[in-house]
Amino acid sequence: MTRVAGGLFRRDRSSPERLSRTVAERLERLLNRRGRSLARLSEQSGIEGDELARIAAGRQAPSLGHLWRIANALGVPFGSLVASKERQGVLVIRKSEPQAVESVGGAFVSRALYPYDCRRPVEFYHLTIGPNHLERSEAHAPGTKENLVVARGSIEVVVGREPAVQLDEGDAVDFLADVPHSYRNLGVVPATVYLVMSYTDADEEG
Repeated sequence: MTRVAGGLFRRDRSSPERLSRTVAERLERLLNRRGRSLARLSEQSGIEGDELARIAAGRQAPSLGHLWRIANALGVPFGSLVASKERQGVLVIRKSEPQAVESVGGAFVSRALYPYDCRRPVEFYHLTIGPNHLERSEAHAPGTKENLVVARGSIEVVVGREPAVQLDEGDAVDFLADVPHSYRNLGVVPATVYLVMSYTDADEEG
């Protein structure tokens, strides 16, 4: 746990290792399916070749930024990179065992609340934004929508060239996320946000 102003900011210490293995497996399948090389993916994503090779080998836990760049370069939903193998029946996702991805420095944490399913191109996330932190996101695939609702705190959302929007606890916003956008925590304690992402087309294997 890391102490911040106003409370404790919890992190799961075992998640990076699990995430590294999952992403490496999914990335290998996607590259083989599309007949792409790591060198080509490095060029398209803007990630250095050596760093991408470590991620592909499962030796480095990717950051949130890495995953978005890879997903955009491959033209697949973000969730398809972090989804575990398909499961049948009832799936319980325990709070104590999150599938979480962090930005560099850990001030922005994204936790998937249900696994990616290519037949249902919608994803649901629990976001934690550190005190006063600004998280910038690159444009997602054309037609991608984000729906946010603030469960705790106050945040500022900027979408493309639109004016900044302040959201307080209980407020929600809906926008096209195929332009650069950002989230800023306006408070001194971590903000909690729920995010639903939907895609116009899920071009991914089952």
